[in-house]
Amino acid sequence: MPSFFFLSFFTCSLVAWLLLAKSTSGGGGGSSSPGAAAAAADEEEKALRVLVLLPKDNTYLFSLDRVRPAIEYAVRSLEANGTLLPAGYKLRLFYEDSDCGNWALFSLVDMVALKRQWPDLLLGPVCEYAAAPVARLASHWNLPMISAGTLASAFNAKTGEYSHLTRVSPAYAKMGEMFLALFRRHQWTRVMLVYQEDKEQRNCFFAVEGVHAVFRDAAFHIEDFAFDEGAKYVDDVVRAVQGGERVVIMCASSDAIRNIMLAAHRQGMTNGDYAFFNIELFNSSSYGNGSWKRGDKYDLEAKQAYSSLQTVTLLRTVKPEFEKFAMEVKSSAQKQGINDDDYVNMFVEGFHDAIILYILALREVLKNGFTKKDGEKIVHQTWNRTYEGIAGPVSIDANGDRYGDFSLIAMTDPETGTQQVIGNYYGKQGRLEMLPNINDFWEPKLRIDDNRGTEHPSNTPCKSCGLGESAVTGIVVGALLGAGLLMAFYFFRKKYKITIERRSQLEEYNIGKHRQLREDSIRSHFSAA
Repeated sequence: MPSFFFLSFFTCSLVAWLLLAKSTSGGGGGSSSPGAAAAAADEEEKALRVLVLLPKDNTYLFSLDRVRPAIEYAVRSLEANGTLLPAGYKLRLFYEDSDCGNWALFSLVDMVALKRQWPDLLLGPVCEYAAAPVARLASHWNLPMISAGTLASAFNAKTGEYSHLTRVSPAYAKMGEMFLALFRRHQWTRVMLVYQEDKEQRNCFFAVEGVHAVFRDAAFHIEDFAFDEGAKYVDDVVRAVQGGERVVIMCASSDAIRNIMLAAHRQGMTNGDYAFFNIELFNSSSYGNGSWKRGDKYDLEAKQAYSSLQTVTLLRTVKPEFEKFAMEVKSSAQKQGINDDDYVNMFVEGFHDAIILYILALREVLKNGFTKKDGEKIVHQTWNRTYEGIAGPVSIDANGDRYGDFSLIAMTDPETGTQQVIGNYYGKQGRLEMLPNINDFWEPKLRIDDNRGTEHPSNTPCKSCGLGESAVTGIVVGALLGAGLLMAFYFFRKKYKITIERRSQLEEYNIGKHRQLREDSIRSHFSAA
């Protein structure tokens, strides 16, 4: 597994000879007229080169084939608008395969060193391990870098090597802020984090890491458990939860979440003694989709289990224009042989909005008398602002990270299994709003006392997967009868013991008295003699 700092030395070693490439990129030339040279220089000045670094592999939700239609849609919208794009400026798009690895850095270096072209904007990468060295080089070369990924907490610090990075999708720590607001509403301070470890891109690891960091700063008691989808992972997860905390946040594939909830239900853990939360990443069905229905023999049981599960996902705000955008993206993706339900996800929306954000920032910089080469000034213009994205308002904070707006989804009708949004969190305001006329599942049922420490309820398997009211009543009545019998036996035994002791004392007294009489009689006989 490569480290974020793995390529640091390699990156720095490139600088010297790349500076030579830059110095020679403007050399040469023939005997063109001054007017032609001036026109060429003006055209070059107003050409905005955008290097897009994303993987070609369509198994990624942010592959080139998936995201490219969104980027080009944004460019067409800017050109058709006529007012947003500065006069005479043209966007030139260059697409390179990042391979979610070192090729992202190599592509950037090749564009500068071999093609003698300096990009004005970097879009991507998304994968953390690919983005880290590119972000360092962008900072060194004063290049704006905007990504809908790089969501890990390591990129939160923008004062050093990631100073030129702007994130147009909510980082994982923003989701942690949403969970913090939810926990404070319920007055919970203890949590167990359960996540699936894929050992490659580690999306769930980074997601849980962001939540962990926020809870740690709030001085919460935190336990965590990682698993991979081995033969016994479900049993391992359930045992870990039974021995851990009773408020559980999970990040895993949709199938893994369903299997865990089924196992928890069979262990009687879905009756209100545990609170299960599920993270749906990227507005995608791949991670944590809250749907219980699969069309198999376990659907009924899964529906019952999911009544104890709530799902956190990105807030969806759809404008009329979004429908047109979604249809064009879907059509383009299908032409590339992509046929799934994830045509428009967080990354697709984010990279569309990244183009808009860059142009808005560039306009401000040009208006203040600077040029497209003033990368740091453009970066800072992308921070601390709100603008209109394809799906609604986008707000970037003063650290260059998008505020996170999230929704909380729960089963509102256990009979039909209907799931609905029961609350929304607005990151810019830091406000959690529960929807009216929605019964919060945990308010009446969850019985958690933080003062009990690690004390946990007994969780024994049962055929009915949960005790009804009559069973609980029977247990209580039986316990009272048993206690009554014990008390009766205690008092009977005590009274019997007292009676025996009194009889023993009386017998000893009579024996003593008899012995005394015999001794007195013997003495009288001796005296008479």
